Amino acid sequence: MRREFLSWRLNINKNYVDITDLNDPQLYINRELSMLEFNRRVLAQAQDPRVPLLERLKFLCIFSANLDEFFEIRVAGLKQLVAYGSTQVSSDGLTAAAALQKINTVAHALVAEQYQVLNEELLPALAHEKIRFIPRQKWNTAQNNWAKLYFRNEILPVVSPVALDPAHPMPRLVNKSLNFMVSLAGKDAFGRESNFAIVHAPRSLTRVLRLPPELCKKGTDFIYLSSIVEAFAADLFPGMEVTGCYQFRLTRNSDLLLDEEIAEDLVGVLKNKLLARPYGTAVRLEIAANCPPAIADFLLQKHNLSHDELYSVQGPVNLSRLLHLYDLIDYPELKYPPFTPGFSKRLKKSTNLLATIRKGDILLHHPYQSFTPVIEFIRQATLDPSVLAIKQTLYRTGPDSQIVKALADAARAGKEVTAVIELRARFEEESNIALANRLQEAGVLVVYGVMGFKTHGKLILVVKREGKRIRRYCHLSTGNYHVNTAKVYTDYGLFTCDKDLCLDVQNVFQQLTGTGKVIKLKKLWQAPFTLAKQLLKHIKQEMDFAQEGKPAIIIAKMNGLTDQKLIAALYAASQAGVKIDLIVRGICCLRPGIKGISDNIRVRSIIGRFLEHERVFYFHHNGEEKIYCSSADWMERNLHKRVEICFPIESDILATRIKKESLLAYLADNSQSWLLQADGSYKRHAISETNEHSAQQELLEKLANK
Repeated sequence: MRREFLSWRLNINKNYVDITDLNDPQLYINRELSMLEFNRRVLAQAQDPRVPLLERLKFLCIFSANLDEFFEIRVAGLKQLVAYGSTQVSSDGLTAAAALQKINTVAHALVAEQYQVLNEELLPALAHEKIRFIPRQKWNTAQNNWAKLYFRNEILPVVSPVALDPAHPMPRLVNKSLNFMVSLAGKDAFGRESNFAIVHAPRSLTRVLRLPPELCKKGTDFIYLSSIVEAFAADLFPGMEVTGCYQFRLTRNSDLLLDEEIAEDLVGVLKNKLLARPYGTAVRLEIAANCPPAIADFLLQKHNLSHDELYSVQGPVNLSRLLHLYDLIDYPELKYPPFTPGFSKRLKKSTNLLATIRKGDILLHHPYQSFTPVIEFIRQATLDPSVLAIKQTLYRTGPDSQIVKALADAARAGKEVTAVIELRARFEEESNIALANRLQEAGVLVVYGVMGFKTHGKLILVVKREGKRIRRYCHLSTGNYHVNTAKVYTDYGLFTCDKDLCLDVQNVFQQLTGTGKVIKLKKLWQAPFTLAKQLLKHIKQEMDFAQEGKPAIIIAKMNGLTDQKLIAALYAASQAGVKIDLIVRGICCLRPGIKGISDNIRVRSIIGRFLEHERVFYFHHNGEEKIYCSSADWMERNLHKRVEICFPIESDILATRIKKESLLAYLADNSQSWLLQADGSYKRHAISETNEHSAQQELLEKLANK
């Protein structure tokens, strides 16, 4: 069959292709392009008039930050493959070079749309609310004088302009830092002629400044740091003529590649890699739209970048730094209404969490329900003289973590405390090294998991002596032990003292801290050993039921779906008649709705106030419904390169609750739902004016305190 990729989206005539080979590249969407489609949906939130105005600005900043990471990791990785001469194709049939070409087209269009949203929608709307960003051309005399004083007192003492000449070559500029290219005329004190200079803006300088109230008209006025530098750049070069000043920013490869097979000291290797991270190979140049082509070409040449990697922007080059304005601007009516996470009736009445767990499993649904019981789980175990040991995995915890403090307190109280810390959690490496040192100083036994496999499973184990027996208590989660993200990420946490489940958790910790052969687990599915096999097995069981003429249904909610074997299995299940609904927030490489292949599969993505993060898998199983929660997405890295866990929900009450809250409610969402098309594009679900339904809003009203 001839395969043509004239655009990144597949042109399927009437959603039908004659394919019998489920490995055919035409059946798979490119991973990177699917990620860009996710970012397109995030950007759409910034355009949605139903979203409060400051939340729209926040979504614009999130889009910018997402795109930064996309270039730092995914584009950087593809560029490395091209540099190595790789001709290997991904499951969608694209080489790295071909993927980069398509990424270039889509990314440029998205960036142009991003600044159009900022300039034509958000800034005018903010100005209407008397929140203004004043360009330097419109400063009045008083504002100009204030800006000049700020430049002399706050900027001039900390910046170091670098003239570019044989003695001052192009400096190594930090990843994503704000810089200015200054064009000059004349001779300096030494009689030198210099055409260009670089001015680097340290991160200590605030990127957006609020003008004093007496300098504002009614409302709040801001000016950009870049505007101040551009206005008074001549003060950095006395006696020289500044003929132009143009902001720019470089994005660099920020992936940390570790040769773990020869690394004798993982912490030491990571520390050295972290020092080099800000100076990786350049992958993108963003520059002000008014910059002359000759200067842009000069910067491209100096950093070995092509014109395809140049992004000329109509506004600040570092939009993600506007995010701090969300907390700076006190306009509650322009934000989502506040809420207080709720507590279940059992937890409201409980003073002894372990005793409450003994009476039955407890399910928490964050952020609608409070994360406090997770912290209390460790705190109460610390105070209980009968508790012997506490073990926990830590992937992302955040600075000043209450969880970390609770573990340290437990160790100081004489408990045997073990922390399995994943040092390689991307962009958290430095903070995880710091928390490891902090815990070790408190007497916690700290280990770093298994070389070659990131520990991504979320587990807490409490071991308690009760009379003559030992009882184990567990918390299993789909999300990180991070107090702040628990306020904005949707996740499940399960408290249980089920004997077999807790023994499985103990065995997982034994694998992580010790050595030995694979331990057979009774209830948990664990990557990289059994999780993928069990998922394929359960998909096959639904196929068998369908072929027997019985009802067969799969519903799965996750962050990403890229694993080719699982996608092929879902295609086969669809062909057998299994009804499949997938709720995939981000990347999805499966093409739904292709007749004869995936016409029984529907894929939707929910983008709303909260970041959808829980992983929930439902199998009808001939009426004996089975529901699992997991830390793992259906991606190759999660299934084969990480330590992940997937746990069953055995309580009928809790299983029914999860089915209603995280599956049926989301399938009925017609407010924040996007439907994946066979060509790889997404269409927003048609919003009903009379019957609008938002799953997130429904859960807020049901579970949170007003």
